[in-house]
Amino acid sequence: MEAIVYETFGGPEVLRHGQAVKPEPGAGEVRVKVVTAGVNPLDYKIRYGTMEQLFPTTFPAIPGLEFAGIVDAVGEGVTHAAVGDEVFGWTTTGAYAEYALAGHIAAKPAALTWERAAALPVAGETAQRVLDQLRVKTGETLLLHGAAGVVGSVAVQLAVAAGITVVGTASEANHDYLRSLGAIPVVYGDGLGARVRAAAPQGVDAVFDTAGQGVLPLSIELLGGAADRVVTIADPNAADHGVAFSAGGTAPEAIRAGLAEHARLAAEGRLDVRIAEVFPLADAAKALELSEAGHARGKLIIRP
Repeated sequence: MEAIVYETFGGPEVLRHGQAVKPEPGAGEVRVKVVTAGVNPLDYKIRYGTMEQLFPTTFPAIPGLEFAGIVDAVGEGVTHAAVGDEVFGWTTTGAYAEYALAGHIAAKPAALTWERAAALPVAGETAQRVLDQLRVKTGETLLLHGAAGVVGSVAVQLAVAAGITVVGTASEANHDYLRSLGAIPVVYGDGLGARVRAAAPQGVDAVFDTAGQGVLPLSIELLGGAADRVVTIADPNAADHGVAFSAGGTAPEAIRAGLAEHARLAAEGRLDVRIAEVFPLADAAKALELSEAGHARGKLIIRP
């Protein structure tokens, strides 16, 4: 099968577009024909070897954690999916390929496009996990750093739907977008503390950092010196500030329930992910370079 493969850790130069062995489903496993695959910062972090504790790599490896596709084979004992089902979720063998073995999956609603289905799994799980860790609830105010990013924008929508006031940091160019999602936008950078206080005179109850740009000390200050309701998914120095770094740990049943719920919300038009660009499989390295540079305004998608 056609796939993107790498056989050593490194930068985009280790990726090759070629052939790989088509995976065969074992007992309890499902194989899908991949229609779309989502690009994530995790993809290049895994390729560099920095995520081995959470995502151990066996070479040759195929990148990609999330997909949308059509079930084309099922292993013995599978009862949760059938050949021909349109599904989306997480792969166990890599999504940058014609075929992949599926991990946690949910049915793709007909109203949900292939591109948006592939954009949901990682962002949805991450956003929901951190909101749950923060114990943020109706009537509270959440400060969300990097609110216009893919994870940030999903978190904004989930929080607003739960009756939470969201103050989101972003560049001026993304403020109208954040307002459309129901957030109060503020520009990041010097003077951020004063702008947050003006936007939320009632105070901030919790902080979600998706940006990792040295905002943890200010976040703690805005919470009156408490670090227990600050969570980051991007700052490797979190422990130095007594802040929790969230990188996984969601129970499988919660992942599957989240997929189904987020798909329902997306199909109803109540949860959206902005799509920045769609790449053919042969240009996957370009998509990963753009993701690593951090300049994409929305989700990058690959179509095998």
